[in-house]
Amino acid sequence: MTGWTTHHGRAVALPLENIDTDQLIPARFMSAPREEGYGRFLLHDLRRDGDVLRPDFALNQAEAQDASILIARRNFGGGSSREAAVYALQDAGFRVVIAPSFGDIFAANAVNNGLLPARVTEDQADRLLAACPAQMTVDLATQTITSGPDSIAFALDPVWRQKLINGWDDIDLTASHAAAITAFASRRRAHAPWVWPKD
Repeated sequence: MTGWTTHHGRAVALPLENIDTDQLIPARFMSAPREEGYGRFLLHDLRRDGDVLRPDFALNQAEAQDASILIARRNFGGGSSREAAVYALQDAGFRVVIAPSFGDIFAANAVNNGLLPARVTEDQADRLLAACPAQMTVDLATQTITSGPDSIAFALDPVWRQKLINGWDDIDLTASHAAAITAFASRRRAHAPWVWPKD
């Protein structure tokens, strides 16, 4: 996974609350091979009436094409723990999701795959939704979203910020503490040799 600090891209509005992981990718599509991509399944049932794309749905409109920033309302990514919901967003081209709140497991999965779940207030979300479609810049270093003259701060756990900037998942984060882990093990072995297996 490649780390990043600044992302500039087109933002699209999805002014809906409670978009859960079952809506982000319905379970019936999760048997498809990951290497084929899940982008075509993103919000599949919301985007369609039967087999026909709904022209009034935000992601089906021309200004949503090539969008890489998605702005939604509260409780984005609630529901089941399926990591495929993150894959669907990424495979559809999204690098950032901005909302007032996120499902906890979804947000953790997002960070572990390099997708930013940027948390803003309800009022800030309204401002960003009203600005769409628009070019926006998201800066992890300053934790700001810039849209024209408007600059909005977003909330993000500092460990998640570090993981996104460095391109780390949980294993990489643990490995970054290898020296401290080795030193602790050495001290522990000296003070409690009976807990260690004999060579």
